[in-house]
Amino acid sequence: MKRRNPAEVMVPQAWIGLMKGQARRAGRRMSPMAETARDVASHRFEDARIWAAPKLDSAAHSVEDQIAPMVSAFLAEMSRRVDVTPRRRARRWPVLALLTGVAIGAVGVMMYRSNSRRWSDTMKDTMGEGVSDATRWAEDRAEETAGKASKKSDDISGKTS
Repeated sequence: MKRRNPAEVMVPQAWIGLMKGQARRAGRRMSPMAETARDVASHRFEDARIWAAPKLDSAAHSVEDQIAPMVSAFLAEMSRRVDVTPRRRARRWPVLALLTGVAIGAVGVMMYRSNSRRWSDTMKDTMGEGVSDATRWAEDRAEETAGKASKKSDDISGKTS
């Protein structure tokens, strides 16, 4: 598509000055009327809002009390009719997720135990004999945690079997 250049109108400079003066005079005459119109429109908008607020509220309550329960019941009934999956399959996912979480936790405990032993060995080598109590304490805590985790995983796997 080609764009056409707009036609240029040659207006004498005196006409422009005359038009500016007339526009100023018209603006001074129209200013009080515009202010009055603004005030009237403002009051009318406020009156309309005062009238509409209770109407909207009652409409919302009627939709909530009358229409929404019918639509909800209809949708629930349609979902029951469309559903073809048996209900027992839905239980497998939570149990699988729980067992996966327990397995990840057990792996984390084993890694923690391994890292704590390495750390305690390193500290023992660098610090000398004074660290042996802290090392024993850390190893005891790691073994307790590993024992608790394995007991819990055995309890959970016993419940799911």
